[in-house]
Parts: sequence; C-alpha cells; structure tokens
Amino acid sequence: MAAIRFAAAILICCLLPAAVLSYGFPAALKLERVIPANHEMELSQLKARDEARHGRLLQSLGGVIDFPVDGTFDPFVVGLYYTKLRLGTPPRDFYVQVDTGSDVLWVSCASCNGCPQTSGLQIQLNFFDPGSSVTASPISCSDQRCSWGIQSSDSGCSVQNNLCAYTFQYGDGSGTSGFYVSDVLQFDMIVGSSLVPNSTAPVVFGCSTSQTGDLVKSDRAVDGIFGFGQQGMSVISQLASQGIAPRVFSHCLKGENGGGGILVLGEIVEPNMVFTPLVPSQPHYNVNLLSISVNGQALPINPSVFSTSNGQGTIIDTGTTLAYLSEAAYVPFVEAITNAVSQSVRPVVSKGNQCYVITTSVGDIFPPVSLNFAGGASMFLNPQDYLIQQNNVGGTAVWCIGFQRIQNQGITILGDLVLKDKIFVYDLVGQRIGWANYDCSTSVNVSATSSSGRSEYVNAGQFSENAAAPQKLSLDIVGNTLMLLLMVINMFL
Repeated sequence: MAAIRFAAAILICCLLPAAVLSYGFPAALKLERVIPANHEMELSQLKARDEARHGRLLQSLGGVIDFPVDGTFDPFVVGLYYTKLRLGTPPRDFYVQVDTGSDVLWVSCASCNGCPQTSGLQIQLNFFDPGSSVTASPISCSDQRCSWGIQSSDSGCSVQNNLCAYTFQYGDGSGTSGFYVSDVLQFDMIVGSSLVPNSTAPVVFGCSTSQTGDLVKSDRAVDGIFGFGQQGMSVISQLASQGIAPRVFSHCLKGENGGGGILVLGEIVEPNMVFTPLVPSQPHYNVNLLSISVNGQALPINPSVFSTSNGQGTIIDTGTTLAYLSEAAYVPFVEAITNAVSQSVRPVVSKGNQCYVITTSVGDIFPPVSLNFAGGASMFLNPQDYLIQQNNVGGTAVWCIGFQRIQNQGITILGDLVLKDKIFVYDLVGQRIGWANYDCSTSVNVSATSSSGRSEYVNAGQFSENAAAPQKLSLDIVGNTLMLLLMVINMFL
C-alpha cells in the first residue's frame, strides 16, 4: 500500500496552562504553579520541602537511581507544577506533579493502603483500578519491561503473584510501594479540522498500593508523580521507543501572576537559545558549572567545587523550589551580593538567611548574576531569580537571598527559583540542555522533526506540513482555564 502521510494533533485536557509538541508528537501541557505571585513566603517552608527531596538526590548520586516522590510534600505552598492525565479504558483523570528529577509515572491504586482520599488543592483525587480498565494488564516478572523499573527504583518480584513490584523510600521517611501495570494514555486527536476522540498510546506506570509519611497528607495531596527522567521507564522514553515522540522535551515556567507555564514533548525554538552538554552516565540532569559572576566579575571559587565526581556536581531539577550551593560557593556569592548593595540597602540576618531592607525596586539596586557553564553557555539571572521577598509594609520590603547552602556536600542544585521565566530544552539525543530568558506568558515556536527528517512547525488550530512556510505555535497561557495537551503525530500507513 502506498504510504499515506498525515499530521495529527492530540489534545489532552489538563488543569494547567501549557502546550506540548513533538516530532511525531508535538504536545503541550498546561502547568499549574501554586505559589504566591508576590514571593512573600517563609524561606523555612521552602527549605523544609527541599531538604526532604535532597536526601533522595544525594543518595542517588552515589549510584542509586533517582526516586520519583518529593513533589507531593507541599505543592500548594512551595510552588510545584502539575498537570492532568487520562489513563485506562474508560479513561479516568489523574493529577500528577511534573518532575524532571525522577523517571517513573505512578498513580495511587484502588487497593492503596494509606493513600489520601481527599485533597486540599481543590482537585478530585482518583484511584487507578486495573480491574476496571479493559486495556490494563499487570507487568509480570518475566516481562522485559520489568527491567526498566530496575533502573529507576527498588524493583523486585512478588513470589506470591509474579508481579513486577517496586518500593520507593525517601529521605524524609515517607515512601510508596506497588506494582507496574501497562495501560493506555488517552487523548483526543485532531486530523485536519476534525476531532477524532479516544486515541491512545500504551505506557507502563506504577500503581501505588501503599504510601507513608508526607505522601498521605490530604491537605497537599495529588494522584501521583509524572517523571521526566532519562531512564527507560520514563514516559518520554517509552513514547520515543514507539516512534510517537522524540527524545526531547521543553518547558517554560511562568514566575509571576500565579505561575503556570508550558511543558512540551518536542523542542521549543528560540533564536537566543544557548546549550551546554549533559554530563554522561548520571542519574539526573547534570551539567558542568564552571564559575559564577556577579556584576560581570567572576567570584573567587575554585572550579573543582563544581566538578561532577564522588557525589559532587550541578543538577537542574524542577522538583526543587530554591537553589543550593556548597559552602565554598555560597559564602563568596552572598558576600559579593551584599558588598554590591551595602550603600543602598540595610543588610539584616533573618532566621539564618541574609536579607535586605529596601525602599525601592530590587531591579534598580541588585546586580546581575551569571552562571557560566561548559560550552560557553551562560545563564543570566535577574535579582528576582536569586532573591525571595519576605514582606512588604508601607513601601519597605524585605528581600532575602534565595540561594541556600548545602553543608558538607559539593553539590549545586538549580531549582524553580532559577529556572522560571526561561525556556529550557532537554535534548536527550544530543545529550545537552539549552535555555533562554523568555516571557512564558507569550506564545512559543515548537519544532517537530518527522521520520523523513523534515522539520515542521505547528500552529495551534492550523496544522501545516509546509516546511517552506513555518508557522508560529500561538499558545498563550490563560490563567484558571483548562489546558490542552497538543501532540502532532506523523503517521505512515
């Protein structure tokens, strides 16, 4: 039969504003970041959540692969990003935190012991029941896909029922266990101008039968975690192996006006993008940070402080709220900021954090900062990218350094404080990460490369295969609206 080629767009309803595109599969997810837009929150709240997560991150740097949990610790307070997926037949909705620091997608199972029944996030929690989905099938120990889980978790086999099981234990004492199941990710597809509902793609994910610790707190509960790591069990790896999606995804996390953002299964195209190589054979998205500059002057930090070896290195992680430096980098960084503004502000120490009392805009006083990476790529930070506002009374505001120190650990973690208001592209084929400062409330260009090798540009509502006339993907972030996950698929029959 002659090859019939057509482009299809997939829409997955999500509760957050976003858009995803990919090569057989440009796709867009709306993301919700529940954090006060004025930045007025206690650093202790943010640090407590991050510290629990870092217990896991530091463990895995010693050779243990990353675990997909901490995101449920306090998504309402610390500003996490989550979306809504539809799984099974008939499909059910599941709210899951988006996490680039883990690999596995897992949701609460119907037989779960200790799983929260309600959520203070004003979302309806659901439980996945394999027996109620006609397309669900548990993964057996002999299934080759069971080996994917060994890369990403403490996997094992149940002698009793021959199920491929997992157990995740976290640094804060919480944990979850369950078994892997295969079922379909449900979405609606647009072919031309016609809607084709109930399209599917099979994925393997975790069905959680037990949760403990902070995971059971109902005031901050979600249905699970959506891991975007590099291992075989991640959804992006599974879709890529089926030829549905490319091994590249992007995000643009909105920092102001209530947050939100775009998560793209595909590559956001931006002329000012710079790239740095990923450090090979690492469980996280590790990059080589070489130096830090304040006001254009490199700080006196030995480059070995940032090297990736023996539990050291620099990690890019959307699951971390703040940013973290080792002691050897933190002290000169804070000193340089304080010296640059000491004539214009009143430095104070609040609860162990370096803060500043100011009566004007931080942008008018505080210096620019740049993080300088291998390959000549620099990440330029505005004051709002390294400061957190604590309060504002009568025109006088208190801003504190948002970068925190990690004691006795040669590790740097770049979380949402730094990653917001920038496009980030994770190119897993080219093993590199790119970024560019960007207004994440505006539309983006998304490129999707077909199996014929031709780049395509998709406009929401106008799907075109004309490579000679690339179009802009006009996906504007609309607050408090349902989000559509757009996926463009090149299909050959």
